[in-house]
Amino acid sequence: MSSTAARTAAPPLLAVAHGTRDADGMAEIGALLERVRGLRPGLRVELGCVDVAQPSLARTLATLRGEVVVVPLLLGTGYHVRVDIPEALAAAPQVRARVTSALGPDPLLATALAQRLAQARPGRGTSAVVLASAGSTDPAANAEAAVMAELLTARLGRPVVASYLCGGSPAPAEAVAALRAEGHDEVAVARYLLAPGYFARLAASAGGCVTSAPLGAHEAVARLVLRRYDEAARAGSLSRVA
Repeated sequence: MSSTAARTAAPPLLAVAHGTRDADGMAEIGALLERVRGLRPGLRVELGCVDVAQPSLARTLATLRGEVVVVPLLLGTGYHVRVDIPEALAAAPQVRARVTSALGPDPLLATALAQRLAQARPGRGTSAVVLASAGSTDPAANAEAAVMAELLTARLGRPVVASYLCGGSPAPAEAVAALRAEGHDEVAVARYLLAPGYFARLAASAGGCVTSAPLGAHEAVARLVLRRYDEAARAGSLSRVA
């Protein structure tokens, strides 16, 4: 590669996931990144996890040099975005990184959630939906899930209530019960989660008449990852985030 080509090459996309001990969950994250690579042939796409899974973010950063765009595979701006990612970058001085915003909330996620619901119950709708998010001790992150519920309400044309599997209220089961008390006989649970794992199993026990699959390797999610990447890459010269 010539020196000119090296200077103009697109920076790698470093996708940062939470990670899970669930093998199916990690496989789904891998499938999502394969879909991203398929949409953008030639772009280097790497994975780093901030918790419980490999490759760790620190391990992946050690393999990188120069400019990189970090895209959190996270649905809200919680502790991992605000603390874990900046700390990992501070410990990797060889990298000049721009960190994009989290994936959610975004209309593309509403598209993916709506299609996952349709796949869970082909040809049959429901009167209301509970959006089961992971939840956070950060009120701002939980507020983002509420915004996502509003986006999904607009997409579906029926009530969607945000709920939280930890760190917030109501819990999904509480939200399902409240909607039924209001007269909604058929309440679906939409898993506002990236991949299978503990939270996904917990959401399935919330008592909905149907529970959709996690977002996973949906094309709209892959497109959103690339949109975040492109927004950062177009923003100008990358600078190291301390």
